[in-house]
Amino acid sequence: MLFNHYKNTNFFMEDLPLLKRGAKLKKTRKYMSNELTQMETDAQSLLTRSISNVRDEIADNPYIEEALRVIPVGGYRSAIGSFWNAVVDDLRNKIMHRSLSLFNKSFSEKKEVKSYEDFQNKINDDELIQGAYDIGVIGWEASKVLKHAKETRHIFSGHPKSSDPSIIKVLGMFEDCIKYVLNEPYPPQIIDISEYIIIMDSSDFDRNEIAVSNAIEELPEIYKSELINRIFKSYILEESSSELRSNIEFIAPLLWRVLPREHKNQIVKTLDKIIGKSNTKKTKRAFKFVQIVEGNIYLSPSARNYIIRPLVKGLKESLDEWNDENKYVKSLEQYASYIPLDLLKDYVSSLTHTYVGYIGQSAQFSRRDFFANAAAPKIQTMFSLFDDNAALEFVQTIKESKKLKNRIEAPTKLTRLRTLGNIILEKVSTSFSEKEFLELLVNEKKEKEFWKKVKS
Repeated sequence: MLFNHYKNTNFFMEDLPLLKRGAKLKKTRKYMSNELTQMETDAQSLLTRSISNVRDEIADNPYIEEALRVIPVGGYRSAIGSFWNAVVDDLRNKIMHRSLSLFNKSFSEKKEVKSYEDFQNKINDDELIQGAYDIGVIGWEASKVLKHAKETRHIFSGHPKSSDPSIIKVLGMFEDCIKYVLNEPYPPQIIDISEYIIIMDSSDFDRNEIAVSNAIEELPEIYKSELINRIFKSYILEESSSELRSNIEFIAPLLWRVLPREHKNQIVKTLDKIIGKSNTKKTKRAFKFVQIVEGNIYLSPSARNYIIRPLVKGLKESLDEWNDENKYVKSLEQYASYIPLDLLKDYVSSLTHTYVGYIGQSAQFSRRDFFANAAAPKIQTMFSLFDDNAALEFVQTIKESKKLKNRIEAPTKLTRLRTLGNIILEKVSTSFSEKEFLELLVNEKKEKEFWKKVKS
């Protein structure tokens, strides 16, 4: 009757496959359960082997030992919490080894850590990770990965209502912590900046370029910034010894190479404040520091005007005084790429007149072609940095200066002017408005056409 009932209701024909599939599903679940058990066993084995990759000196860390004890019995929450404690412990010890004073400076708000216990009372995990990154204990990638590991710990070990973590989740977290912290050696120790400057102020300072370069490259950005500011301030102080200044002149260019652009800009922009205080000696030393590190590119327009204007004026007023011309050209050479527009006319005109020189007589020399010998090759280099604006001033100088026109009537002086013209012709743009004039200047066969242009 029951069979007939099933037959009448079509249950037997329609649902029998479901019964078969249910039996098959139970079998599959049992198989998968066995597979999962085996997978978990394998994962536990991998986890145990992974933990053995920590540094030898922390293998017996009590937090790590606790994690190893609870893993075989499935205490994954406890394992995550214990392992994260091992990471925190290792980071604290590495920071203390690296530099506690530097770690304290990495915080915008006043937080002073003097001992291991102070970490527990004053520093949370996020601050620990960020501070460790700021002072070079860990790298950028490690700081990002560790923040994710910290969240794993907070979710599964700090919140009992969270779901149970899988062995795969535990394994992933442990692998990250081992790779970026527990298998990493201690970072190089950083000496106190004040102590370092004291050493620089003595004959005991080791001026080994390789050793100093390696030490500087290891420094975190915040430390490099403080060091460059300290040595800059020490360099311009009146009371600083010649020994200290000499050692600063040695180390400053090495430090400058590895400084971020914003720190270079900050140092050089300090000149504007120093200029405003009207202390000539201090200002002169500040400019010398910038010169030593080759930081002229960061000079502000006002600072460039302050240092370049007297040099251009001096050169202009020293025409045919060879010693003075040599001196001013040598001083101007380092600023050749940074001449303010309002000084460009006098700058180009003075260089041109200095280079061409004059024809004269001398009882001391048999020659008649006179010019500042030491300045001449430097002026060629300076002309090679000209842009269209400077090139235009060169053309205007030739057209407007009666003195120059008189001097280049001598073939030897016209030849010298052509040398400058050839240098400029290679630098100007294709749309330069006076390009035809320059081409006439450098072409000996078109000298008549050139003079027509000059006299017109």
